[in-house]
Amino acid sequence: MTPSLSPVICFDLGGSFIKMGVMSDKNVLTLLDQQPIPAQDWRAFCVRVSAMIARHAAEFAADSPVAISTAGIVSPLTGEMFASNIPAFHQRRLAAELGEVLQRKVIVHNDADCFALAEAEAGAGKGHKVVLGAILGSGVGGGLVSDGRLVMGQNGLTGEWGHGPITLTEVDIDGARVPIPRLACPCGQRGCLDTYGGARGMENLHRTLHGESLSSKAIVTGWQQQQARAQQTIQAWLQLVSEPLAYTINITGASCVAVGGGLASVTPLIAALNDAVQRCILRRTPYALVVPGAFAHQGGMTGAALLARRALAPAVRGL
Repeated sequence: MTPSLSPVICFDLGGSFIKMGVMSDKNVLTLLDQQPIPAQDWRAFCVRVSAMIARHAAEFAADSPVAISTAGIVSPLTGEMFASNIPAFHQRRLAAELGEVLQRKVIVHNDADCFALAEAEAGAGKGHKVVLGAILGSGVGGGLVSDGRLVMGQNGLTGEWGHGPITLTEVDIDGARVPIPRLACPCGQRGCLDTYGGARGMENLHRTLHGESLSSKAIVTGWQQQQARAQQTIQAWLQLVSEPLAYTINITGASCVAVGGGLASVTPLIAALNDAVQRCILRRTPYALVVPGAFAHQGGMTGAALLARRALAPAVRGL
């Protein structure tokens, strides 16, 4: 086994859980463990990660690197994390500081970026020149891959189509124009797509339109069952989401949009979104442009492991 193809220890860090896996020397990812994340306490977080690695030490080498996919933004200049929903490592240099604790090489990337790379390399975007990974989970996020390489922009931000004051102020529902208020976003701006576009956003939208609190699952189920209120909410949702996504496609030139997150599992919804996007872009494609990603559950860890391999052996191609 060459050093560049040694097993990679993979973690996916979210606001609720730490998921751990290992990518073998043959690029096969195996999920090993899942534990609650000590999201408030750096010391407890380090103890938890160390214990998980020790528990599964037989699965990898003593010098195997650690690849982390996480919510939040990683500064490309300093490695400092912006992860307001995980205070344990918010504003810490996670890779460097955790590496000192573990005595291993640690590489950290944003989870949407990791998902995008996994889809471009081995998923729905394989063979495409430009791939946009579009996250429709609890919120809206994204990552961009061009010619097989992750595009890293200013302050670690690229493909973040869910933020900025971009939402419509009215939508068409059954032929009537309905006003849509621009909501305050946790990012500090007002009118971000994130406030209406993800699962929590869909719930906000339904509440705004109907004064009724329903889960996104119940809304989507109602839409599929042709319930009137749910159908109106999805009509509005498709308009709100398709326009900024089409705009992003026009700017990036993406020939594939691989969708990840919980809403990606609803195939009819993603098909409807593709139809709505195709009506907005400058040139329709003869194939489905917006499609469910192939790595709905382990895309973050897969992409992180691929990035770790590249960082440790940049001359190796085809990983």
